[in-house]
Amino acid sequence: MISFFKKRKKNFPDFWVQYASKFETKLPTELQKVRFVVLDTETTGFDYDNDRILSIGALNLQNNTIAINQSFEVFLDQHFYHAKNIEIHGIMQEENKERITEIEALMFFLEFIEDSILVAHHAGFDIKMINEALKRHGMPNLKNKVLDTSILYKRTLIKSPLLIPQEQYTLDQLAEKFDISTKDRHTALGDAYITAIAFIKIVEKLKSTKNFSIKKLWR
Repeated sequence: MISFFKKRKKNFPDFWVQYASKFETKLPTELQKVRFVVLDTETTGFDYDNDRILSIGALNLQNNTIAINQSFEVFLDQHFYHAKNIEIHGIMQEENKERITEIEALMFFLEFIEDSILVAHHAGFDIKMINEALKRHGMPNLKNKVLDTSILYKRTLIKSPLLIPQEQYTLDQLAEKFDISTKDRHTALGDAYITAIAFIKIVEKLKSTKNFSIKKLWR
């Protein structure tokens, strides 16, 4: 066989290679040993192609404990802004926040998350925005397992013909349900914290169900 047609292995930057190497070992099977990283992004909008990430906030969660001193928060230097979204997340281009480039933010983020299980509310959006940013810099998608609190929450609801579940539950609804303060709502780290508390309470409810195992979280 002529090697000319063999697929050439792509050379990724060292920080991606180091991140990918974390997945060579299996995750723990005991829930209390699993490291979760709860995250949120603030973006210029909801268009995967044209909008950009303004900030990423993330928290380390293990054995029902949020390690506040191990939190992650970065603000990105972006030039694409929607005025209507500034009203929501409050991140102004002129604000005196230390900003880094998109590639620097991705590098620090991958170093922080390692092979943890990622948790987010409506996770599909945040993960897609991060994957699009990785794609812009020639890298593959994130390799982590992902959990979505909006989906997990629906599994905690009592099944009854009198209770028709909603298609989607907002983070504000979960905060109200679990009596979580929304003081820092609409900052990436603030929303990550609310999501982390909600996730702990959701998992506690799911653990009381019959034959619970960690694999059932991402069934």
